[in-house]
Amino acid sequence: MNEKADRIIDAILTDYDQKREIDRLDMFGQPDQEIVNEIIQNLLMILYPGFYRDRSFREHSAKSRLAVLIDETMYLLRKQIEIVLVNQERYQCLGKQERKTAAQELCLEFFSHIPEIRSYLDTDIDAAFDGDPAANDKIEIVIAYPGLYAITIYRLAHELYRLNVPYIPRMMSEYAHSQTGVDIHPGATIGKYFFIDHATGIVIGETSEIGEHVKVYQGVTIGALSTKDGQALHGKKRHPTIEDHVTLYAGCAVLGGKTVIGHDSVIGGSAFVTDSVPPYSRVSVKVESAVYSGATEPEYQI
Repeated sequence: MNEKADRIIDAILTDYDQKREIDRLDMFGQPDQEIVNEIIQNLLMILYPGFYRDRSFREHSAKSRLAVLIDETMYLLRKQIEIVLVNQERYQCLGKQERKTAAQELCLEFFSHIPEIRSYLDTDIDAAFDGDPAANDKIEIVIAYPGLYAITIYRLAHELYRLNVPYIPRMMSEYAHSQTGVDIHPGATIGKYFFIDHATGIVIGETSEIGEHVKVYQGVTIGALSTKDGQALHGKKRHPTIEDHVTLYAGCAVLGGKTVIGHDSVIGGSAFVTDSVPPYSRVSVKVESAVYSGATEPEYQI
């Protein structure tokens, strides 16, 4: 058994010598998912200081403790950005100190947009409260709504994506995906007052453009028509544009980079939309009649 195990180990080690992408051994040259998750949790405390707080915080010292937290999170993010910049061609020719400086500048630029991100999130909370009669108050939305959680992480990841930071934005969005079932690519552009109701099975593609006051229900896909051309489509608009004040009901799919859903439109549940619709449209699915009958009851059709 020992000899057989040794041969298997040798075969696996030899397999690493093929110089493929999966053969990389520079484990310290890749971003750390656990640290990225820690950064997310820290950023949640920074965005919502009264909700995602360190239990050791006291009200009289909250701002000073938050200052320490912000500084620590800046350090963690800067280190991760510095690591991922090694994988970008324009940074590979730089020395370590130059990459560190570049990472520091990107990190500071990201944190300078935290107040703006918070202003967007404030409108998202308003949209959730106004759009969901089941919400008792806005506190409940912050602490218990997975849709807001997913949107929050998306807005953080989108800012890093906008700064051309590789890998980390996608790692953040996939963490939110794993926690909520909502898959929002960090490249998507989403306006204020965005509300995801029930927050299960949502997919929003990279080049989607979503306006303000848009409401999305469970199971909605805002996606591409086809990806059969693979990398030839990279950088091209593949996903729809959703204008202001649009509602997308459960299970509908809106697909294609040329598809525009005009403002103040409603897309009904299970609709499959691949063509643009004008403003104030109502799109619904025509289904066969359902027939109900019981042992002692006449048949009813709807």
